[in-house]
Amino acid sequence: MVTVSWPATPEPPIPFEPRSGILDAGTVLQRVHSNRFRPNQFNPGPKGAGRFHFFGDPAVPALYLAETREAALAETLLHDVPVGAPAPLPRSIYANSVLAGLELKRPIRVAEFFGLGLRVLGVEASQLTDTPMDNYPQTRKWAHAAHDAGFDGIGWMSKRDNSARAYMLFGDRVQEDHLDVVPGSGLAFAAADGFSWLVNICAPLKIDVLAR
Repeated sequence: MVTVSWPATPEPPIPFEPRSGILDAGTVLQRVHSNRFRPNQFNPGPKGAGRFHFFGDPAVPALYLAETREAALAETLLHDVPVGAPAPLPRSIYANSVLAGLELKRPIRVAEFFGLGLRVLGVEASQLTDTPMDNYPQTRKWAHAAHDAGFDGIGWMSKRDNSARAYMLFGDRVQEDHLDVVPGSGLAFAAADGFSWLVNICAPLKIDVLAR
């Protein structure tokens, strides 16, 4: 058995001065979320900790987005589906999930955890945005540092679809009414049109979307 060794995630540098990027007003991003939330509603936490959430006391609410529908799907429902051999996607995984497009109503300032932004911070993707779950307590410190530095959120290259950027917005900096739901953008995966879209995306990936 081959053991893969991942480089350690360091402490965030002090002072924390990441490369800054602006998502312009009018930018449309995609979100896959549980139907217990409104499309533009932040997850209040603290249950369900991930790579960059939750941190703070009380927990800072979080909302994950991506540049494309495919990346939003890859970062959520497909995140833990094994790569390579054919794999199932049980109905229990997607039945309560919805895809929606959200339009930014104001500019959003994000810390860039991608491209030269990683070099500015002195880390590789393998140390911050492409790590196993065991590193999440450490990578969350970097989101916390970006929050303390005054950013509205963070951006990185999707680990599961590295052709697109993913974002997490901080719910105490960005408000729900700063994100407009794009009319007609919603897809409920349990409904016929959403299920069909999901099947078409997953088939080339050797992922079998189970109808029951």
